[in-house]
Amino acid sequence: MKLLLEWIVIPLTMGQDDAKYYADVSVACDRLTNGVRQLKKLYSLLTLVVAAGTAQAQVQSPPLDNQSFKQCLVKLQQTARQQGISEQIVTQTLGHLSLVPRVIELDRRQPEFTQTFADYFNKRVTDWRVQQGRKLLQEYRPFLTELTHQYGVPAQYLVAFWGMETNFGRYKGKMPILDSLATLACDHRRSEYFTGELMQALKLKQKYRFSDSKMVGSWAGAMGHTQFMPSAYANYAVDGDGDGQPDLWSSTQDALASAAHFLQQLGWKRDERWGREVTLPADFDYGLLGKDNVRPLSQWAKLGVQQVNGKALPALDMPAVLYLPAGYKGPAFIAYGNFDVMMRWNRSVFYALAVGHLADRIAGAGHLLTPPPQQQSLSREQVKELQNKLNALGLDVGKADGIIGPKFIKGLQVFQQQHNLVADGFPRADVIQLLTSATSE
Repeated sequence: MKLLLEWIVIPLTMGQDDAKYYADVSVACDRLTNGVRQLKKLYSLLTLVVAAGTAQAQVQSPPLDNQSFKQCLVKLQQTARQQGISEQIVTQTLGHLSLVPRVIELDRRQPEFTQTFADYFNKRVTDWRVQQGRKLLQEYRPFLTELTHQYGVPAQYLVAFWGMETNFGRYKGKMPILDSLATLACDHRRSEYFTGELMQALKLKQKYRFSDSKMVGSWAGAMGHTQFMPSAYANYAVDGDGDGQPDLWSSTQDALASAAHFLQQLGWKRDERWGREVTLPADFDYGLLGKDNVRPLSQWAKLGVQQVNGKALPALDMPAVLYLPAGYKGPAFIAYGNFDVMMRWNRSVFYALAVGHLADRIAGAGHLLTPPPQQQSLSREQVKELQNKLNALGLDVGKADGIIGPKFIKGLQVFQQQHNLVADGFPRADVIQLLTSATSE
């Protein structure tokens, strides 16, 4: 900055006493520095104001009431007729659906605190679930072996997905699917998506003659043992028990066969695992984390990444990605192509890691070498504040939505690198403190 000011000031101060010249430069530097500091504060304030205005606009969206819902049903009936749904279902089913305010409430509800990996993982990969999974693996072994031969998906993964989705069928949801989907279709937030799902649900009812009392599930419309949305049901559900129709509510075999077919169609690679826990060398470059840093397994081995038993990774050209869901102090995972398939079932790194490890445990593996550390949860408002601070520093992490996503992690990694910290993209207390200081100057 001083070199720039000298270049500007020199022509204006030729012939002046050197002491006076440098005093002028120093004063100008101080003024410019103060100006930059004020501009940064103003930018941060404007970012917060814009975010608050956006949130207020969202809150002020008109609520869905019974009158507007009935008007919406008339339009949905027209759509249903255009898609070839029978007049009987259009009038007697679709025309008599009910608004479910609870569904809107659940759709709007956001958790007050972001869930840590330890909280998420430990609640889902439990000893009970592992033992139950192993029991069911043996109970359905012949049938699961057939599915593996036909679709290429090993049995332990099918059981793990089953356990994650409905606790092995113990809780499949009790909300009326058609009412829930109609409510969400008439709501402004994701109307187009849920209109499509509602039409698919009506087509399923027409095709298989499902009763309304049978069609229950989650508030968002997911159904059966494997919690398929209507479009997934229509496209991937198969008849596993040979009775002529896929019934994901009542038939475990239909549900497991449908899960295998779904994963196969999503791109599951036969004879490949999902990934594994690994250990990292002390000098590991944490800038290599995340889905944007795909490398062959052989390259990760050369970088010192090892299996937890101390053995080298296989020297293969298989593409792989490294994840640190709890920061550098927690477990490290290397993920392969089938991990991406699992992410297409549910777009959550936490979810896919939990399913993968649960499958390993069901197949006989032990606990993680490095258990997820207990960490303090951040509220969504705290995450929004961090996002606004990173944006204010010119590290574009997108809209401040309170969600720790890939852009947030990448931006935080850059900030950590700039300040010679471990660049794992994890918002530790020391990182938050430094970020607060950097944006308050």
